Amino acid sequence: MQTITVKELSEDSFKGFGSYYDVLNPTGHNLGDFYHDHVMYPVLGGQAVGFSSLLCHPCEEMIVTAAEYHNYTAEILLPLDGDVIIHVAPPSKESVSHLTEAFLIPKGTLVKLHTGVWHLAPFSVRKDITHVLIALPERTYMNDCVVLQYAEEQQIKIQF
Repeated sequence: MQTITVKELSEDSFKGFGSYYDVLNPTGHNLGDFYHDHVMYPVLGGQAVGFSSLLCHPCEEMIVTAAEYHNYTAEILLPLDGDVIIHVAPPSKESVSHLTEAFLIPKGTLVKLHTGVWHLAPFSVRKDITHVLIALPERTYMNDCVVLQYAEEQQIKIQF
């Protein structure tokens, strides 16, 4: 019987086998609290799926001031270490903020948002940062992301 010793995970020791990224302690390129495309997963057709870290900070009030949608892809989110609240509205090219609904997503629950669904970053339920894993095709946030800032009368307060 062969015996092997467990190695410390490092770029050098693991590079021949794949890649990894610490989603609970993200570093590297980012757009604010969104640490995008750090692990890529190519799928049929050559398109890669990016796995990204999102840091959701607590806030005193959950006010939805903006929303976004993607025309060509669904979005996956997975809260890792705390519950989050997401806000969603049905697909539409025009603002449908009045149709927004909010849902409690328990930690460890993977959610897929359909293509075109209005949404934005979740709200943390915890008193500290909640880490959320996001999966999108590579660079979706740059080439397939329609963002709308809501006028004050369109903004939504979420009660929990």
